[in-house]
This record gives sequence, C-alpha cells and structure tokens, in this order.
Amino acid sequence: MTDAASQQPADAPDAEVIALAGKLFDAARTGDTATLAAYVDAGAPADLTNDRGDTLVMLAAYHGHAATVTALIERGADPNRANDRGQTPLAGAVFKGAEDVLAALLAGGADPQAGAPSAVDTARMFGKEDLVARFEGR
Repeated sequence: MTDAASQQPADAPDAEVIALAGKLFDAARTGDTATLAAYVDAGAPADLTNDRGDTLVMLAAYHGHAATVTALIERGADPNRANDRGQTPLAGAVFKGAEDVLAALLAGGADPQAGAPSAVDTARMFGKEDLVARFEGR
C-alpha cells in the first residue's frame, strides 16, 4: 500500500524523519552535544541507530567525544548496545585509544565484557595490557 501523495509505501520513513536522523548522526560524529541533548530532551530516541546498528553513543565514542557520550548516557542511552557486528562503544573506544571516552563510558555503566569482541578482548588483541588489567580489576 502506498501513500497517494508521496507514492512511497505507507510504512516508509518520511523524508523529514530521515533528514533529522542524519542530522543527529552527524551531531554525534562531530561532538555537537548541545544539539543532541536538545533533540533527545525533546523526544528523539537516545538509542537511535543507523542502518548498521550504530547508536549515537557509538558514533560519539568512536569519534572521541566524551562530553557527548556522557550527555547521551545521562539521557538514557545504553552504553552497552552493540551494533549489527556485535561491537560496543567501549570496544570502539579501546580501538581508538581515547582515554576520556573510556572513562565516560565506564562511568556511565559500560560493561567491558559486553559485545563480540568485548572491550577486554579488543584490549588483548591490541596489546593494551593496562586496559585489560583495568577492566579485570587487577
């Protein structure tokens, strides 16, 4: 069934919704904390995902934006939500080596054992024994 006005399937996302989602994903990538906080506060999903399952937290973490990660977690984003490949924001932060992002995720409840590979596995894979010890509480 299609919407006669737009000639697209009735369950297809509206072009404006797609544009807004793109704006939010870009804000996460660039660390535009104020924009993301305002939209989430206004009702946008804190765990919005793109076509690969990457959340706003994942994108902010991967691009090194600790303040944005913190703001999203404070607004209900799940710091452990894995993308379609099983990767978590914490494992991405281990890969990127961003200490401030690691700290923000851990303070927000990120689990070093979540995901596949987990943050612990990622740290081992890249020889980051200090992080392995930190995650394992040694």
